[in-house]
Amino acid sequence: MRAGWRRGLIELRQSFTNGPELVSHFLWPVLMLVALFFLRHRDFGSTGFLLGALALPSILGMNAAMGMVSMSQQLTADREDGTLLRAKSLPNGMVGYLVGKVVSVAGGLLVDLTILVVPGLFLVDGIALGSAHWLTLVWVLLLGLLATLPIGAILGSVFTTARSQGLIQLPMLGLIAISGIFYPITALPDWLQWIGQLTPVYWMGLGMRSALLPAETVVVEVGESWRNLETAAMLGLWAVAGLLLAPVVLRRMARRESGSKVAERREKALQRVA
Repeated sequence: MRAGWRRGLIELRQSFTNGPELVSHFLWPVLMLVALFFLRHRDFGSTGFLLGALALPSILGMNAAMGMVSMSQQLTADREDGTLLRAKSLPNGMVGYLVGKVVSVAGGLLVDLTILVVPGLFLVDGIALGSAHWLTLVWVLLLGLLATLPIGAILGSVFTTARSQGLIQLPMLGLIAISGIFYPITALPDWLQWIGQLTPVYWMGLGMRSALLPAETVVVEVGESWRNLETAAMLGLWAVAGLLLAPVVLRRMARRESGSKVAERREKALQRVA
């Protein structure tokens, strides 16, 4: 655990001292802030709610949920270049590797979300800013990342090359779409509402809306309630299940890795470049 924590901090520091990665940390939040700027004074239908205020927690939830895709992509790349094979040779190497990835990906996401949310609070009106709301936002984000990032690691262990990652992005976007991130889940058919509420993405989005939106907007939620206790319970269950299952899946995947397989994948990659 200690080695994984140090590994994660090293990777996080490297991502903020590397030019292309530094640009990616700022580019997406800036684009989202531009969108919020143009939405800040628009009303959401006849509800009287400002569209910018409704969009901010949705954008935060979507970005946090996309951490699963980022985790999957990084794991697949590390498998392709032999990083996982080297981690496999260390005692408890898979656990240390997983902890390091959760720390680095979660840390990068938290910085990205901070870049978005701090200016966003000044851009849009109708956001709740009490101390209790900030506390809710923090625990929802941290617990939500612990619930979703191990899922990304499990999905990443399925793919052998970075080129195959496109197969995961469309299903993940579909999952996010039915999770109530972009619009109230109550607008969906009942059977899709049940599927959406089984995912950690829905509960993370619900928690963020409860932290940032005024109390009267709860009328569009299931049961007209923020369900904070249920949010903590569901995200906690997903976090425990993911953190227990991911190292097992990674160890089984690593057993199939060898130096010859890494060399073979590297040779194929060089042939594609050539």
